[in-house]
Amino acid sequence: MNRYPWWKYATLAVVFVIAVLYTLPNLFGESPAVQVSPARAGHRLGEDVVARIEQALAAAQLRAEAIQADGQSVKVRFATTDAQLQARDAIERALNPDPGNPTHVVALNLLPRTPAWLQAIGAQPMYLGLDLRGGVHFLLQVDMPAALTKRVESLAGDLRTALRDKGIRHGGVRREGDAVLVRAADAATARAVADLIAREFADLVVTERAEDGQTVVVATLRPDAARRVQEQALKQNVLTLHNRINELGVAEPVIQQQGLDRIVVQLPGVQDTAKAKDILGRTATLEIRMVDESPEGLAAERDVNAPVPFGSERYLDRSGRPVIVKREVILTGENLTDAQAGFDSQTQEPVVNLTLDGKGARVFRDVTRANVGKRMAIILFEKGRGEVVTAPVIRTEIGGGRVQISGRMTTQEANDTALLLRAGSLAAPMEIVEERTVGPSLGADNIRMGFNSVVWGFVAVVAFMCVYYTFFGLVSSLALVFNLMLLVAVLSMLQATLTLPGIAAMALTLGMAIDANVLINERIREELRNGSAPQTAIAKGYEHAWGTIVDSNLTSLLAGLALLTFGSGPVRGFAVVHCIGILTSMLSAVMFSRALVNLWYGRQKKLRAIAIGIRVEPGTAAAKGN
Repeated sequence: MNRYPWWKYATLAVVFVIAVLYTLPNLFGESPAVQVSPARAGHRLGEDVVARIEQALAAAQLRAEAIQADGQSVKVRFATTDAQLQARDAIERALNPDPGNPTHVVALNLLPRTPAWLQAIGAQPMYLGLDLRGGVHFLLQVDMPAALTKRVESLAGDLRTALRDKGIRHGGVRREGDAVLVRAADAATARAVADLIAREFADLVVTERAEDGQTVVVATLRPDAARRVQEQALKQNVLTLHNRINELGVAEPVIQQQGLDRIVVQLPGVQDTAKAKDILGRTATLEIRMVDESPEGLAAERDVNAPVPFGSERYLDRSGRPVIVKREVILTGENLTDAQAGFDSQTQEPVVNLTLDGKGARVFRDVTRANVGKRMAIILFEKGRGEVVTAPVIRTEIGGGRVQISGRMTTQEANDTALLLRAGSLAAPMEIVEERTVGPSLGADNIRMGFNSVVWGFVAVVAFMCVYYTFFGLVSSLALVFNLMLLVAVLSMLQATLTLPGIAAMALTLGMAIDANVLINERIREELRNGSAPQTAIAKGYEHAWGTIVDSNLTSLLAGLALLTFGSGPVRGFAVVHCIGILTSMLSAVMFSRALVNLWYGRQKKLRAIAIGIRVEPGTAAAKGN
């Protein structure tokens, strides 16, 4: 009656081992570290960086616990925070001899002390949120008027081009505030301009006014179009910040919209506020220009001392070679909608496929048609410094807005270039309006207090269960331990971020898990009082309690899913732990605890009594509590 088949025990044993393995990484804590990253987006660290770091540490008489390099960054662990701070200064001096032109970002960080054998099987600790781990918090204000101005300027340029293409003679196009003004010599021209705008510029609404005896067509953004521009600017800024910060390897950053024009950025583990600002400031603008292939331009490319022709500028490509490009900007990153690495269907060489918006496609088609055989440069600007990402030769006219960049690239270079182009630029400038640093000591206090609350709550529950239900209380306590391990293991496997609300949800889960065991134990007691044999009482107790457990947990799960769907920030963190905890508690309270009871009592054929806190006289239906 109360026996499990062997496969159920095997399944529970496997789940138990997995829970132990994936819970262990959370017990090793974190060590202070220094993280070194390239100062320019898309760059990779040189092979000599590790050697230079080791030399700098040796010169400063500092000893690192470990040095890890993954191509994108180098992480150096230390035993104490004092050694970490000294090492940061030594590495900074060694890698950035010119503070005005740093080539590397040297930042303080915290890294888990997970042993290598656990890392080898993918066991990693949970991420800790800003309130537990410490870090920096920024509130950024997006300059929405600038975004609207940028959009109106773009529409003014498009309108100027459209008027020229249609042969409509006008007295000038200019921007005035958030409006585009077109001066017309007569009423017929004004009507033609208004018709053109109504037909081809759906975002503009047209009015007319008299000025100096002439008719001026005034085109302003529709309210819904202005709102759409602001929403897109906010989304693009969030995406750009995501790309930049993810590329720098900051674990679990929080970048989310707050209100209509603000963005919250939280960088857990980053202790250096100045470096965090540097990370946020690493926004880039992308420009496409033609290479100056005049004799003077080619001479300036060959000889760095040769003068740059008037109307051109000298930039270096990624290998350090000079490229002379014209000042006139053909397209900017705003016209780029996507960039993906891939392979050429003919040559099977790595390439980067670009997709342009409507305006970009039209301009690109016209430019490539007029410049076949010439070079076109894609330039990335960061902090006022430009770098030529690539300068391919135009083989033929390119229409349709789909562009392919090819030429002696490795797969990694193609991926890096695509990432760089996707990161793009900010749609509107931003400024930091709130800055807050959460120290690691405060996070440690929060962890200690949260840990203590869970432990003392756990001890109180275990003591009560063992006294009141004796052996079945012990089984319930073991099921509670299993549930806690399983919950932590699942959160670690999902690489979830644990915050203070998450710890609160964990404590609540423990209460709900023990509540299920109380239901089971009381059902078994009830069956014993009604005169059932011990084996029958155990079986019926678990069967009857199952429906009640499912009902109560289902309603809690629905509430948790609602919090997860409609909540944000800490509320979602609470909901994630709450929902996972409900599922693990059902498994542990019913399946795991019954497996232990079956293992202890199930093989006893003549079971006369069970230790559940009451004494039942043989042959009677009444029972008396201890």
